[in-house]
Formats: sequence, structure tokens, C-alpha cells
Amino acid sequence: MKRRLVIWTVACITFYIFSYLIDPFDPVWQIYFKEPWQVITEDILWVLLFSILISEVSILIDRMLNKMLPWRNRTIKRLLIQCLLQIVGSVLIVIIINTVVDCTSETLPKMDARKEYTLLGQWVATNIVISLIISAFNTVDYLLENWKKTAVEAAQHKLRASKHKQAAMAAELQALKLQIDPHFIFNNLSVLSELILADQQLGYEYSEKFARVYRYLLVNSKKDIIAVEEELKFLESYIFLIEKRIGEGVIFKIDVQEEYRSMYTLPLSLQLLVENAIKHNQTSKANPLEIHVYTSSEGELAVSNTFLPLINKPDSSGVGLTNIIARYEILGYAKPIIERTEDKFTVKLPLI
Repeated sequence: MKRRLVIWTVACITFYIFSYLIDPFDPVWQIYFKEPWQVITEDILWVLLFSILISEVSILIDRMLNKMLPWRNRTIKRLLIQCLLQIVGSVLIVIIINTVVDCTSETLPKMDARKEYTLLGQWVATNIVISLIISAFNTVDYLLENWKKTAVEAAQHKLRASKHKQAAMAAELQALKLQIDPHFIFNNLSVLSELILADQQLGYEYSEKFARVYRYLLVNSKKDIIAVEEELKFLESYIFLIEKRIGEGVIFKIDVQEEYRSMYTLPLSLQLLVENAIKHNQTSKANPLEIHVYTSSEGELAVSNTFLPLINKPDSSGVGLTNIIARYEILGYAKPIIERTEDKFTVKLPLI
């Protein structure tokens, strides 16, 4: 209703302004405010009634066209048809009202035909201008509402897409985490069965350590990130299993500065890189594999090993390094840096 009141008021003011601009020297304007207040009030009420009528017709035309010929379909065609209908509607209103007044009123003063047609033309022109202004107002309001609606729908669609993407990424990340459990169990149970056959006491010790290590895995593998200090403690336990399994065929060196131990990395990332190094390189007492875990000058957690490739490469399960890179990418952190030379293979993990 507020919007309609605004439109009626604009139409009424436009009627007076345009009527004055058409013929500002008309004697009517010179004596207008000298008329009795009853006459002025009556004139204002007639103008207001006429403004309401032309406004409602204009609004009706726009609403019909919004349903039958929306702006998004054919803009130029819609504009031409809308202007034409507004002009026709304005002319018809003038003709109808003029006919009704002529037929029902016998006290109207007589005037020459030239003056009568002039006033009628001015009235038609004023009506057309009012109709087009109201139509423009309605059109702008309609387009703004549709733009706002489209913007809201686009934002909602973007939000839904973001939620779907986030859910998909969470599912993918969970799948990558779940890869670690069977991978870890399979490798260590294979070693455990071999140790039990070779040395039952060593096999028992190995199973005890394996149980502790796996307990850590169950608690922390589902986390997104973990403190470097916690990951290093786990790595020490894991190194015990490796040393019992391989003996002097591998040498470890841990050199992580204290200032970086409170930062974060991905759970089991060090274990996977160490396991990856042992799996793809020779480990012999005569030429042991050297694995160095340290922090670089750029503040990265690095795992470097001497490059002693196996003659017969083992079948790869695709976990290890690929898993770590994928998890970093899904979580939105910088990707690990892989460096390879003739005698060394290094993976640098960005600290979080």
C-alpha cells in the first residue's frame, strides 16, 4: 500500500507540473490560488482521482506484461509493446472520461472547438507522460526485485555447492585416512609372522611394541593435524619396530629443532615417508639405508633418505606419498615438496 501511495502522489504532482509546463502563461494559473479554498480542494481531489485511475491502469498493464511477456525473454519487444499499451490506455481514459463528463454535465461553459481540442491534446499528453513515468517506475522496481531475487538465489546456490564440495572433500579425506589402517596392519603383521618363525621372544617383543604403535594409530589417524612433538614420539616407537626387523640395514637420524616441535603436521606422515623409503630402497649391513628426519632452513619438516633403489621393484599399494599429498591438498595447505638427486630422495612437508 505504501508503494501505491507513492505512485499516486508522484502521478498527482506530475500532472500539475506537466500541465503548467505545457502552457505556463495560461490565465488559469494566474488566478488559481485566488480561487476559494473549496474550489481548489475540489480541483485537487479530481486530479488525485484521475491520477489514481491512470496509475492503476498503468500498473495493471505492467503486471499483465510481466506474466505474458517477461523482460528476460524479449527486451526490445517488451519495451515497445509496453510503451504502446500505456499510450493507448492513456488516450482511452481521456476519451472515456471526457465522454462521460460531456454526457452527464449540462453546466459546463461553452468554448470554441480550437480551444477545446487544445485542452484535450494537453490532457492526453499529460496522461501519456504520467503513464510512462509510472511504467518506468514499475519497470525499475520489477527489475530490481528480480535482480535481488536472482542474487539471493545465486548466493544460495553457491552456498549449497560449497557445502556439497565440502562434504565431498570430507568424505574423500576420510577415505584417505582409512587407507592407513589396513596398510599399516598388513605390513606389520607380515613382519610379525616372519619374526615369530625366526625368534619367538623377538616376535613377542615386536607384538608388544606393535600393539602400542597401533593404539596410537587408532587414536590419532582420524585427526586432520597433530603436533610435531606427538608425531616424533610415535616415530620413535615405529623406529623400534623397524630396527628389530631390519637391524643394522637402516640408520636413523632425528634432528628436529625445538622451536618447530609445537607446530603441526599430518598424522602418520613421517611414518608413511619412512616406510616408503624402506620399501623402495636396499637395506643391507654393508651399505645401510640412511634416513634423516630434520627441519629445513625454510621451516619445513623434511624426511631424506639415501637413494639405493631395489633391483626388483615391489608392488605398490598406492598409499604412502600419494596419500600425504592428497591430504595436504584437500585440507587446503601448501603441497609437500619432492626433491630427487642421484644419491638422495627428500620430501619436505609444510608445517602448519
